[in-house]
Amino acid sequence: MTHIEHLVSSHIQPSGEQANPFSLEGKLALVTGGGTGIGLEIARCMTVAGATVVITGRRETVLQEAVAELGNSAHYLTNDICELDTLEGLVAHIEATYGPLDILVNNAGVNMKKPALEVTDEDFSRIIHTNLNAVFSLTRACAKRMVARRSGVILMISSMAAYYGIDRVVAYAASKSAVEGMVKVLASEFSKDNVRVNAIAPGFIETEMSRTAMNSDPDRRDRAMRRTPMGKFGQPSDIGHAAVFMASEAARYITGASLPVDGGNSIGF
Repeated sequence: MTHIEHLVSSHIQPSGEQANPFSLEGKLALVTGGGTGIGLEIARCMTVAGATVVITGRRETVLQEAVAELGNSAHYLTNDICELDTLEGLVAHIEATYGPLDILVNNAGVNMKKPALEVTDEDFSRIIHTNLNAVFSLTRACAKRMVARRSGVILMISSMAAYYGIDRVVAYAASKSAVEGMVKVLASEFSKDNVRVNAIAPGFIETEMSRTAMNSDPDRRDRAMRRTPMGKFGQPSDIGHAAVFMASEAARYITGASLPVDGGNSIGF
């Protein structure tokens, strides 16, 4: 091998690196809202990548069906993230049962489509509590342990609503914009302890919920499609694959970032 060939070979796979940096083999992940839609696909993609995954949600039957579908590497716990006083105990129980958490995916959230002038204080507070307060509370519970171990990955699920004005989702947009800010602050604080914090911002993704919403509002669907350069909506697995990448060693030098997975929607015109 020539000197140049040796340098190139060393650059491609430096000494000590794992053979497949995209693997999650041996990792334990918690995915909130993991029983359906995007959360279920994130859990599926992570199990395929080798991780053990714990999914949570409020509906036990849905979680049981999801785990049966995902296989032996998946487990569930019934939990409502809005009950903040349960979250420390949730994390402690997971770690006592399955081992140290390596990955947290804050997927659970709620939306509400209503003109801003019709949004009540109760409406607004409900969205903020679920999408922001609960996300921070669970993140703090996990991060305490990750920081102490000097290892971990935290993923937030953001939204195009944090990037530009979408009418009739003022509370949702406010919550997701705040999540984007939280990502930057937490990444700054935790980086010295080898804990990465990032967000994934889905565009228009084909789920049962989104199909129902779009079918009831054809004009909104047409506008979304016209703005998306790739000319199609995404699939939940597109978010799942992105989550695997962001949680893996392949993304080890990425923190404080928000990755749009949107077919170009955020830069479309």
